[in-house]
Amino acid sequence: MTSAAAPGNDPAPPSESGPPEPGLTGPGMTGPGLPGGPEPTAGPGAGPAPGTGAAPWQGWAAVCAVSLGIFCLITSELLPVGLLTPIGAALGVSDGTAGLMVTAPGLVAGLCAPLVTVGAGRLDRRLVLCVLIAVMVAANLAAALAPDFAVVLAARLLVGVSVGGFWAIAGGLAVRLVPERQVGRATALVFGGVPTASVLGVPAGTLLGELGGWRTAFAAVGALGLVALTALLVLLPPLPATRHITLPELPALLRENRAVRVGVIVTFLVVTGQFAAYTFVRPILQEVSGVDAEHISTLLLGYGVAGVAGNFLAGARDAYRTLLVVSSTLTVVLALIAVLPGPAVGTALLLAWGLAYGGVSVSVQGWMIKAAPEAPEAASSLMVAMFNFAIAAGALCGGLAVDGISVPAAPLGGAALMFAAAATVWVTAIRRTPRTLG
Repeated sequence: MTSAAAPGNDPAPPSESGPPEPGLTGPGMTGPGLPGGPEPTAGPGAGPAPGTGAAPWQGWAAVCAVSLGIFCLITSELLPVGLLTPIGAALGVSDGTAGLMVTAPGLVAGLCAPLVTVGAGRLDRRLVLCVLIAVMVAANLAAALAPDFAVVLAARLLVGVSVGGFWAIAGGLAVRLVPERQVGRATALVFGGVPTASVLGVPAGTLLGELGGWRTAFAAVGALGLVALTALLVLLPPLPATRHITLPELPALLRENRAVRVGVIVTFLVVTGQFAAYTFVRPILQEVSGVDAEHISTLLLGYGVAGVAGNFLAGARDAYRTLLVVSSTLTVVLALIAVLPGPAVGTALLLAWGLAYGGVSVSVQGWMIKAAPEAPEAASSLMVAMFNFAIAAGALCGGLAVDGISVPAAPLGGAALMFAAAATVWVTAIRRTPRTLG
């Protein structure tokens, strides 16, 4: 990993920055991060200059604590992916119905991302993050003890509250924790918790579920959440609110900032396509690729390792072009994994899938910071809201496709949405570059 920042965080001087990102501006749209506007700064929501009165290692320790929190939350949100079949069998529901364990928290997280950001008001962000992690711990312990599917689903709703609120606030914290030149790397590290959850969290949870039962997996995530809570309490400095976001500001940001609007649309298309397929990756690998059940956790581990590599590769590159490459690659991969049989082919496609999707979280966050550097929390909350609504929409659509058509219908639907995302990025952010320069 080089010292290059995540897209939009540390812009190069005009002579080195390359062509402006066209198609993302309009009347009244000039501003930081957009052609014709001033260079981005930390913005009103960024707080005091990072590093003041603290050793550099303290800032990076705090970043690691936030990344661990993200890891725990995403592991918790995605844990049912590797356990759909055993949970459904134990509680007497179909795979499609069991997929609601991913759909429900996604919907709640989408609602809570902006609501928690607004509701937090002037509360210290350190306190807010700690409370949200504590809610996640309680939810996972409740799921581990649940007598039926309804109780599990209720616990999953609390997970959604934690994910939406924590992610929206934590996404823009790097600028408050480390020096400006290190913000790109710190942001990539924070979002490294997302693919690492796939590397360690979901496969480890799947393995625990196979060895000790699915309840053990939920309990283990709850215990890990306690570790994350302790780390946040010990390592995160006080983070007083520096700007009180009001609810009307969020739709106003969407109306007035075209770059934010396009970023939200691309987020919806990519993430819906991803989770239409990934929620049902286990039945896809077993029924289409012919992979034995005992190898699923190992393959998910490989998927996650590839995802971590994709995250840090994307963190040093332009967000717009990265998302074009990611969505185009996933269009091909999801279409092929739906129709090509064979464990070897399925394994190769799964690794390519992980590498490509690993760049999504840090790239969409970079897109939003670049689009609205003066309001990073507000822009992040909109992106996180759509990200999680898209998780819910993808899981729901995938479940309907699996139950109503067939297992391959889920990745094929995902491929169609990825193609729409690639077309959107191309038309709005790539194709018009020569015209703008001319």
